[in-house]
Amino acid sequence: MQTPKLSAHFQSRKPSAIRTAQIEFMKRTDGTEAINTAIGNVTLPAHPAMLERLTSLGEKGPFVDGVIKYSPTVGTKECCETVLHIIASSDLSTHGLMAMITDGGSSAMELLIVGVCGTAGSHDDPLMLIDAAYTNYNALAQRTGRKTISIQRELDNNGRFTLPAPDKIEAVIQKHKPAGLLVIPYDNPTGQYYDHALMVSLGRLCVKYNMWFVSDEAYRELFYCKGPASSIWRITEKEVPGITGRRISIETASKVWNACGLRIGALVTDNSDFHAKAVAEYTANLCSNVIGQYVFGALKDLPHQTLKQWYIQQRRYYQDLMGSVSAGLKAAVPGLIVSVPDASIYSVIDVKNVARPGFDAEDFVLYCARKGRVMINNKYVTLLVSPMAEFYKGEIEPNPGRTQMRIAYVESPTKMAHVPHVFKTLFEEYEKTR
Repeated sequence: MQTPKLSAHFQSRKPSAIRTAQIEFMKRTDGTEAINTAIGNVTLPAHPAMLERLTSLGEKGPFVDGVIKYSPTVGTKECCETVLHIIASSDLSTHGLMAMITDGGSSAMELLIVGVCGTAGSHDDPLMLIDAAYTNYNALAQRTGRKTISIQRELDNNGRFTLPAPDKIEAVIQKHKPAGLLVIPYDNPTGQYYDHALMVSLGRLCVKYNMWFVSDEAYRELFYCKGPASSIWRITEKEVPGITGRRISIETASKVWNACGLRIGALVTDNSDFHAKAVAEYTANLCSNVIGQYVFGALKDLPHQTLKQWYIQQRRYYQDLMGSVSAGLKAAVPGLIVSVPDASIYSVIDVKNVARPGFDAEDFVLYCARKGRVMINNKYVTLLVSPMAEFYKGEIEPNPGRTQMRIAYVESPTKMAHVPHVFKTLFEEYEKTR
């Protein structure tokens, strides 16, 4: 008997590179355990104020009578104010900013794409990305029928990612006429840090070519170099005349606040028309998770100094962990390129100087997920990482992601300490199979 057809879009879909390893690993039945660095699934506890609300649900607060109502589409007043309070705690002005709450940063990303890019099916007004770029922007653009274009940075042997020269960036803008430029100042997947000077220079391009300037600030305050937190909201009219009214940031409870599963994000802008239409579009979703909004709202009345102490604590934890693991990887596999972890919670590793010709990172990831294993403390373990080819959409061939993988520093320090040895062993075993 025939069954109904899937849409062409569904027929073309495959799991995100970020989730591929986990999906394949879950099919195993041999008792092997995974060190899962493929997904940025933070394993640290959430902020104590959030945990207090979480553990007291039903005892006090808005749900004591057992009723869980919709919130306004824009989000609860408390949660919207929390988002702006957090931005202000980084010594940033929130004057004129408007926030709406979304189901995780992912929903904010989808709204952004629908809000600034050309009509579905059109190649007009694309969103401009900087490759290697977080894969979900391309996936969500495909879902909504929108287009992305990109410029490509390069990973040097010293572990530094470098952007193309300004004239090359401008040439891509002139050719494709993007509606907006997206940046991730604390970059996922590379760990590159966009300092204020770089943000200003990119902002000037956005003004010159009348583009939206969009900043994914999921990892704001997770940086490991000098200076105040870089942000789209630190750019002033004096530095970039005309910047006001074209800025959008994406916020989330997931990373800095260790609440990935809470699924609370936000879309913040200084453009009242964009804000109003984003809320209008989101009425089709009714509202975001009201329990998550209540839990996240616990941060609203905490003093800025208390929040800053939390940032320091988070930075110290990740800086120590990322430094030791990245050094361990380079020591374990001489010649391995590991991107310098200046920000966020990721590094890109590149085996181009140590692998035999023809290496394919996705095939290696599948090998690790499906059958690779290493004995550690009388248990078999494997390592899950993300292949990087999907993080590049540019036209340059060969795709540099074919030899690159992203590692997320999200497992416990005990597990992360095993990453260099496990990676080295699995890499050497895989090379013998080719």
